[in-house]
Amino acid sequence: MPFVETRSAPNATSLATLLAVVLAAAVPTVLAYHQPPSATLFSQCLAVLFWGIAALTMAPRGVVRATWPVLASLGLLAGAWLASWAFGMLPLTLALLPVGLLACTALMVTVGADAARQPGATTAFAALAWGLLLTGLLSSGVAFVQVFAPESADGNWIAKSSLPGRAIGNLRQPNHLCSLMLWALVAAVALHELKRLPRAALWALALVFVVVMELSASRTGAAGLALLLAWGLLDRRLSMGARQVLWALPLLFALAFGAMAWWGSLSQQTFGAGARLAAASGLSSAVGSPNARPNIWRNALALIEANPVAGVGAGEFNLAWSLTPFANRPTAFFDHTHNLPLQLAVELGLPLAALVMGLAGAALWLAARRAMALAGDAGRVARPALVLVAIMGLHSLVEYPLWYAYFLLPTGLAFGFLLGTPSPLQAAQLEAGRVKPPRPRLAGPAAAGLMGVAGLVAAMDYRIVAEIYAPTDGSGTLAERIGRGQFSPLFAHHADYAAATNAVPPASRALGLARATHSLLDTRLMMAWAQQLADTGHVDEARWLAQRLRDFRNPDAAEFFAPCDTADRRPFQCQPPVGPHDWRSVASLPPLLARSVAASAAAVDQPASGGENTEGAPGASATQ
Repeated sequence: MPFVETRSAPNATSLATLLAVVLAAAVPTVLAYHQPPSATLFSQCLAVLFWGIAALTMAPRGVVRATWPVLASLGLLAGAWLASWAFGMLPLTLALLPVGLLACTALMVTVGADAARQPGATTAFAALAWGLLLTGLLSSGVAFVQVFAPESADGNWIAKSSLPGRAIGNLRQPNHLCSLMLWALVAAVALHELKRLPRAALWALALVFVVVMELSASRTGAAGLALLLAWGLLDRRLSMGARQVLWALPLLFALAFGAMAWWGSLSQQTFGAGARLAAASGLSSAVGSPNARPNIWRNALALIEANPVAGVGAGEFNLAWSLTPFANRPTAFFDHTHNLPLQLAVELGLPLAALVMGLAGAALWLAARRAMALAGDAGRVARPALVLVAIMGLHSLVEYPLWYAYFLLPTGLAFGFLLGTPSPLQAAQLEAGRVKPPRPRLAGPAAAGLMGVAGLVAAMDYRIVAEIYAPTDGSGTLAERIGRGQFSPLFAHHADYAAATNAVPPASRALGLARATHSLLDTRLMMAWAQQLADTGHVDEARWLAQRLRDFRNPDAAEFFAPCDTADRRPFQCQPPVGPHDWRSVASLPPLLARSVAASAAAVDQPASGGENTEGAPGASATQ
C-alpha cells in the first residue's frame, strides 16, 4: 500500500521546520546587499547558515541506505580537492571552501532522505515548495522593478541590472533568475498536487513566472520549459489541471514574448528576449563567438586528451587552461568549463570522474524509476523532487550553478527527498511497524548546528577581506588590510590577488602570486606574474606567460605590450619564448620564489612595512 500522510494540526516542530525552510530557500536568493570583491558571497554564507538551521529543525536521525552512492560520490569529490592540495599545488585556502560545501551537501542529502521516511514527509517537502514559491514571487518583484522601473533599483534592496531591458534578479545573473523561476513553477505544481494551492492560483503564478523568464532572456529558461513540458507529457499521475498548465508553458512564453514586443513598440523600449536579439544584431552568431560554449568545450576536451587519467587537479582548470596554448582561444577568462561532466573529467581525470558521475547517476536513475511508479503522497513528493534535481542537472550542462551554495544545498535536500521516499513495500513495512526507524542521535543535530555556525563564521571571515576593497575607518593601510586578509582560512585568495597586483611588502606580494594564480588568472595578475618571473631570472618562462596573455587579445594588456612597437631594445614580453613550457613547471615557480623571499626576510629580521598606495582600495579589476 502506498505511503499516505495523515493530515493533523501543525505542531511547534512542523511550524519551526516550515519557517526555517522557507527562510533558507528565500532569503539568500533575494539578498541584494553585497560587499566587493564578490557579489554573492553573503548570499552563499546565508544559505549555509539558514539551511543548517533548517536541518536542525528537521532532526536527522540517521543515514538512509539509498543515499550511500550519492554520499560516496560527494566523498570522492572532497577527497579529490584535498588530494589536489596535499599532492598537487592547490593552496589549502582554495580547498577548504569546496570541501566544506560538499560536506554540507552530504548533510542535506541525509536530512532529506531521513525526512522522507518520517510521518511528516509531505509537510516537510511542502515547506521546501513554499520556500521556492516565495523565492519565485520575491524574485519576480525584483525582476519587474529592474525592467519597468530601473531607476528604483538602489543596489542594496534591489540590484541594478547591468543588461538594459533584461531582468537579472538579485543574484545578478539572468540564468540564475530563470532557474529560480523554474523551481518556483515546480513548487507551485507540487503544492497544487498536495491540495495546498488552488488551480486558479497555479495558472496565475505560472503566467507571472513565465513573464519573468521572458524578461531575463535566458536560453537556459527556454530549455527548462521544455523539461517541464516533458514532465507534463510523461507523468500520467499528475492531475489534469496540473498537466494542462505544464502543457501551456511554451504557449505562455510565446504570448509573453509577443506582449513584451507590443509593449516595447509603444514605449520605444526593448525588453527581455527582444533586448538580447537587438544586442546581437549585426554581430557574429553565438556559435561563432570566440567565447561561445563550444569553444571552451573544445579546449576542455584537449586538456582531457592531454591528462586523461589524473586530470589537471581539482580546482586547477583555469590555471592549466590559461597556460596552455590553443588556436583561437576564447578571449574571456573562464574558470569553469560551463559543463559539469567536462569539469569533472578535466580536473579529476576520466576514471574518477566516471566513478563520481556513475554513482550519482545510478542512484538518480533508480530513484527516478521508483518515483514515476509511486502513487499517493509519496509520488507527489518524489516526482517534483526529481524535476527539481533534473532542472539543476540541465542547467549544469551549460553553466555551473552547483558552485553556489544557494543552489547546491536545496538541490541536495531535494535529492535526499527523492532517494529517501519509500517504495510501496517499504511504506507498508514502516506503517506496520516491521521496520523500526533509527533512534534519534546526537550526530545529526550536531552536524546541522555546526553547519549553521560555519555559515556565520564564513561571513565574518569574508568581512576581513572585504575591508581590502571597501575600507572602513580605522581599518589601516592597504598593505595592513591585505596582510590580515592573507590569513583568512577561506577567502585568502581575494587578499592574495590584491597583494599580487598592488605595491605591498615583498613577502606579501610573493605569497599573493604563489596562491592567487590558482584562483582566477586575468590580465592584471598575468602581467604581475610575468614581471615577477622576469625579475627573478626566469625570463623564458616570463616570455611564455606573456605569450599566453597575448593569446587572450585583451585590451587591458595594451600598455603592457606597447613597448613592442616602439622600443629599440625589446623587453621580455615582446620576445618569443625559446621553447615550450608545461603549465605545471611554470606554476611551480611562485611558491619557490615565495619561500625564498620569506627566508630572506627572516634572515635579515626586518619587519614588513607598507608600500605605496597605502590608503586607497585596490584597482577596480581586482574585484574579479
